[in-house]
This record gives sequence, C-alpha cells and structure tokens, in this order.
Amino acid sequence: MAATALRPEISTIVDQIDELRPTLTAGGRDADRDRRIPQDAFDAVAATGAFSISAPTSVGGLGANTAECHAVARAIGRGDGSIAWVHGILDSGAWVVSLMDEQAQQDVWGTDKGVNSFISIVLATTSDTERVDGGYRVTGKWGYGTGSLHADWSLLGIPLKNEAGEVVDAGLALIPTSELSMEDNWFVAGMKSTASVMQIADDVFVPAHRVFPLTAAVEGGYLGGNDEQTYRTVFVPSLFMKLIGPHLGMGRAALDYVISKAESKAIAYTGYEKQADSAVFQSAIAKAAVQLDAAELVARELADRIYDGSANGTYAPYAERIEMRAKAGWVVETITTMINDLMTAHGSAGFAESAPLQRVWRDQATASRHGHTLAASGFEAYGKVLFGREDDARFVLPIV
Repeated sequence: MAATALRPEISTIVDQIDELRPTLTAGGRDADRDRRIPQDAFDAVAATGAFSISAPTSVGGLGANTAECHAVARAIGRGDGSIAWVHGILDSGAWVVSLMDEQAQQDVWGTDKGVNSFISIVLATTSDTERVDGGYRVTGKWGYGTGSLHADWSLLGIPLKNEAGEVVDAGLALIPTSELSMEDNWFVAGMKSTASVMQIADDVFVPAHRVFPLTAAVEGGYLGGNDEQTYRTVFVPSLFMKLIGPHLGMGRAALDYVISKAESKAIAYTGYEKQADSAVFQSAIAKAAVQLDAAELVARELADRIYDGSANGTYAPYAERIEMRAKAGWVVETITTMINDLMTAHGSAGFAESAPLQRVWRDQATASRHGHTLAASGFEAYGKVLFGREDDARFVLPIV
C-alpha cells in the first residue's frame, strides 16, 4: 500500500510546529507545576491551524486524513506530549462534529470564531437524560475532560431514551462549554498540564440536531453531508488512531534526547566517559530506533488502510476493526517499552525534575493507559477473532 505524501498545507503546519519545539519543551516544567498548558503556548500552536485540520474545508479546515493528523500530532509531541494529547482530543471533536447534522456544524463553526471554535470529547455515558419536546435534558458528570478548558463546545456521552424513558442507544450531546461547570480534580503523575477536569451538566437542554446516535455511527451511519473522503472513514478506528500521533512524537522526543546527551554523559562506575562509546549503550539505542521505526510503519499502514477503505467505498467489518485496534495497542505498548528502556540507558539523571526526559516518560506512560488503545484488551479480542470467536470478542470490545 503506497503512502500518500502530506499535502503542502499540512507540511507547512508541521514546519511551523517544529520551529516552536524548543519553546514548547522549555515551558513543560512550568506547565506541570501550574497543571495547565500555558495560554501563550496553546495560542502559538493554535495559530498554526493545528487544532482545526479535521474540520471541513467548507468552514476553513483541511479535512485531514489519519496520516496527516499523525504528522501534526507527532510534531507537537516532540515538543510537548501534553499539548499533543490535547490536540488528539480536539482533533477528534472536530472530526465528529463534521459527521453531525448540518445545523450542529453551523452552530459550532458559523460563529465569529469560525474554524477556531474547538470541541472536546468524552464518549463515556456517565449521565442521565430526559427526552423532552425538541431534544433532551441532560444531567451528568464526565471525567477526563481533556482540552475542555480550551474548548468552546464539548461532545459528551449520553444515554438515548424513547418516550417511555427506556434506554435504546448511546449518543453524543454537543453542548456549549459555557453551559457546563467543572470540578478541578486532575491531580495525576503524568499529563499534568492537560487539565483533564471533570465536566458537569445540570439539567442542560440539548436540541435534537445536536445529538449524535452512536450505534449507527459505529457502522458508518453519519448524519453530515461533507463529501470529503475523511468523513467516510470507519468511525471508532478513526477516533482511536487520532491518539497514536502523540505517542509517536513522544517516542521520537525521548530517542532524540538520549542520543543528544550520549557524547557528553559518562556511564557511572565504569571506564566510559561517553555513553556513546559503549557497545551496550549503542545496542540499546539501535534497538529503540528499530522499535520506533516499526511503530511508525504499523501506524502508517493502519492510517492508509483506513483512508483507502473509504476511497473504495468499503466499511471495515468488526473483525478487521478489531485487528486495527490490536495493532494500535501494539504501537502504543512498543513505544512505552522503548521509552522505559531509554530511561534505563540514559541513567538516573533522566529522572531529575529539570530533565525533559522524565516528563516525556510520565506523559507517555499515562496516555498509554487510555482505554481506547490499551494493548491487553485489543490483543484479547483479536485473539478471539483469530479463533473464530467473534461473539466472545464482542464481549471484550463491543464497540469498535
């Protein structure tokens, strides 16, 4: 499968982010202390257009495909994994809104902010609803509201009910963040500055056109009329693949950092005045480089398969989606292992609070536990599929 080159517009964004990298890295320690992405850093990345690449071209976005989203998130992640993670969430929000009712899209992007109206997303249906005339009234709390402090809108999971009050489906409710409150409960070891706070709705009315049913969406039943190819791709894999780019960036940041220090850092209690002179250290770096290259290749293969499938008018069946899920988990797990090994190779200095390496390690380790890309459940479900036990696989991962 041939890899498609990045469009010039995407390459320009990547180049601009690369120029910001030293500033993003330098600000990481303060960002962790404040548990917030510095507004100037967020604004600088936003000014490149990075957070809007998955919005439709009709509103000023780029209708980006998965490989292009990876390229942008990877570039951000090489400077700041937390900002890259926020990018993955806001990028997901923009893509999902692009699949929604045309009026919902107009509500978001038909304002003065236009394509710079950002959307966070939480799929979990930790809420209750009441079906009323014209829509739903929603009350609930949603944890891990990544990006919500920078968002104008939030897509939040809700139960969908019939007139009898029975739950018949799950959905996403598009709610202005101005109609939500928040609980600042994000006290964590990694991804500190994402400020992934608890979002709270108290009897908020959501009109019907801002509700996106999920059962149909999982099988490609989208409501929007955008005809760009990226809005015909398979639903859940398109979402979990948007979380892969930050890992690729953090993996590259760790490898680059350890290599950059190897000519000036000794190996304690040995005769080596330079790590780079040690055959054991060289082997560790070579292994890490191969692991990262392999992860990049698998991520690109998945990205191309998702995009090519929509071009061919095919929608991947459950078994193929599970394979994608397992491979996405393998990418994340491989990068986690690689960074752990690099921490050992680099030595205890990497754990100093002043060292950018320990922040990469903490951020990636935290992100790697996200349920959408957790390797263990993906491998279990894929193993069941390989043995022809798809019903058992659906018990493990019913929504993929």
